[in-house]
Amino acid sequence: MPEPLLLGVAGLLGLAVGSFLNVVIYRVPRGESLVRPGSHCPNCGNEVRNRHNIPVFGWLMLRGRCADCKTHISARYPLVEAGTAALFVAVAAKFGWSWELPAYLYLAAISIALAAIDLDVYRLPDQIVLPSYSVALLLLVPAMIAGDGWDAATRALIAAGVMWLLFRVIGFFGMGGGDIKLAPLLGLYLGWLGWSWVAVGLFAAFLLGGVAGSLLLALRVVKRKSRIPFGPYMLTGAFVAVFAAAPIAGWYSSLLVV
Repeated sequence: MPEPLLLGVAGLLGLAVGSFLNVVIYRVPRGESLVRPGSHCPNCGNEVRNRHNIPVFGWLMLRGRCADCKTHISARYPLVEAGTAALFVAVAAKFGWSWELPAYLYLAAISIALAAIDLDVYRLPDQIVLPSYSVALLLLVPAMIAGDGWDAATRALIAAGVMWLLFRVIGFFGMGGGDIKLAPLLGLYLGWLGWSWVAVGLFAAFLLGGVAGSLLLALRVVKRKSRIPFGPYMLTGAFVAVFAAAPIAGWYSSLLVV
């Protein structure tokens, strides 16, 4: 498949998936069904018309307000849709038409959902995290077989174990249970790519979390004992590694050469 066509398909798929992720982000923390009822205004309960359900453009057509009760609709809805599309395009550009592509597109999708939910309710739902282990393994099996990726699979499983052990230890000092459950999943994905990816993803997560926490404290947005979700930084750090681990690791190695 020519690359422009692949990127176009990835972008359109990302818009559609992003629309569904908005449903996931809103309903999963509330324990609601993802199927019934259909998309509706949470204020007046009226069903969203088909023409207003088009990702991004529906929100623009409505000018950010419900067609019936005129209640404000959060700008996060189109941002999630556009962000998912952009991330899908970036992942497709990174992996091309490869056996790994579906697995990392799935990671991109759940990362956006988990980050948004963690920011909302300070929780990484088991309903998303735990089944993702099975999905990740199933999606990586074709890559393992077709690409002779037994070494990558072994490394991925070891990295998952290392991440679980590390975050389990950190958990004694206040790390959330959801973060501990998410860490091995990210280790699995990054370990598949290489140990440099694991190291960069881990370092980036703590660096981003530390910088963001310091800024929030300095701006007095939060207090020292306030809860700050770490999941978004773990997920962001993972994608920093996916896209830039090789040059970062190469730069760091060059500093060690005398």
